[in-house]
Amino acid sequence: MTERAIADRDIADALCEQVRSAYDTRTPLRIVGGDTRAFYGRPVEGQALQMAEHSGIVSYDPVELVVTVRAGTRLSELQEVLAEKHQMLGFEPPMFGEASTIGGAVATGLSGPRRPWAGAARDFVLGTRIITQEGKLLRFGGEVMKNVAGYDLSRLMAGAQGTLGVLTDISFKVLPIPTATHSLRLSLGLDEALNKLAELGRKPLPITAAAWHHGELFLRLEGGKSSVTATQASLGGEPLDASFWRELRDHNHAFFACNESQALWRLSLPPNTASLALDIPETDIFYDWAGSQRWVKTTLDADTLRAACAAVGGHATCYTPHAQGGAAEPFTPLNAVVEKYHRNLKAELDAHGIFNPGRLYAAF
Repeated sequence: MTERAIADRDIADALCEQVRSAYDTRTPLRIVGGDTRAFYGRPVEGQALQMAEHSGIVSYDPVELVVTVRAGTRLSELQEVLAEKHQMLGFEPPMFGEASTIGGAVATGLSGPRRPWAGAARDFVLGTRIITQEGKLLRFGGEVMKNVAGYDLSRLMAGAQGTLGVLTDISFKVLPIPTATHSLRLSLGLDEALNKLAELGRKPLPITAAAWHHGELFLRLEGGKSSVTATQASLGGEPLDASFWRELRDHNHAFFACNESQALWRLSLPPNTASLALDIPETDIFYDWAGSQRWVKTTLDADTLRAACAAVGGHATCYTPHAQGGAAEPFTPLNAVVEKYHRNLKAELDAHGIFNPGRLYAAF
């Protein structure tokens, strides 16, 4: 066994021992990777379980399009390795800082502009290794797409915010980087843009990102060169620098600068939903995912926003809960039936409530 392998085993053993001790003493744990997503959800009080040292790529098979990586690995490091083989993470995870880790990306379940066309974070998770409440390191799932027998705990961990166990290793399906890409912008009003997006969505076009803001529709085309070139010619528009999508993905775009009285909200809505009847200036709404994801800067209260979203079958999440005007509960309250399932699952996988207690909801 190499020195690196021994060190990796020792780190994993230490993490298991800390969880085991926390379970025995009923000590809450705050799972920490790069800590760049601490804003997302409720604050957690507990002993820090540091994951950053548990890093590195365990295995990578470019031919099979599968990579297995430790949870503390920085997103930037993983993306560099994949790019050398002209491959990428299909769900385009946001990076909220250089210290962003792949474990945090999966735990929050957040995806970038490509999500409606490629799939969500959970869709690319093939298998995981997880530290259970008793401090046991167990493997779930596998490294091939057909391995879906039994309870899919691996994908359940995507978006669970570390409340059900500690992710240590994750296997992903990766995708080839498209051979051709072109981004463009079109001058269109909101209603015209939404109608245009609905029209484009019914055609087999190589669109992998679509957004609208303040009179401009932004599109990204990716795929074979002939397909991208033909679509570009038919749509026209002005060229758009590809950095636009990274800025949108990572909230570095100028839009995301809120004033002191505003909170930032994410509205998740069904496809082809019309503009909501909200008293918000057009400049303070950014339409992403062809309109299904809408970023809103507002002083409106949580009940008003959530009622408007619920009326069309959507929901709202507050990304700045601690800001003036932010919501005390970042996530939409659960109905009685869903809350029962959440409670039962939490009780089964985290009986003593040691994993990121209160991160999603105060009750668990």
